[in-house]
Amino acid sequence: MLVLTRKLGEVLRIGQGITVRIIDIKGKHVKIGIEAPAELLIYREEIYEKIQAENRLSSTLSVGEFGEIKEAFKNK
Repeated sequence: MLVLTRKLGEVLRIGQGITVRIIDIKGKHVKIGIEAPAELLIYREEIYEKIQAENRLSSTLSVGEFGEIKEAFKNK
């Protein structure tokens, strides 16, 4: 892991398409701005973990449950 120290207003570049700027610092809170290509998905860690948990849960559906879902969409 690369650990850097940045001051208010300073910028970090990742590759050619991502810019991270320190926008505000208040106590223990740091506000950052991220400029990145629109196709790059950026999540806060807690949101990413929830998405991963939902993906794991959805991948555990049984064949019968898939059949029920299929029938439900057929009837619409």
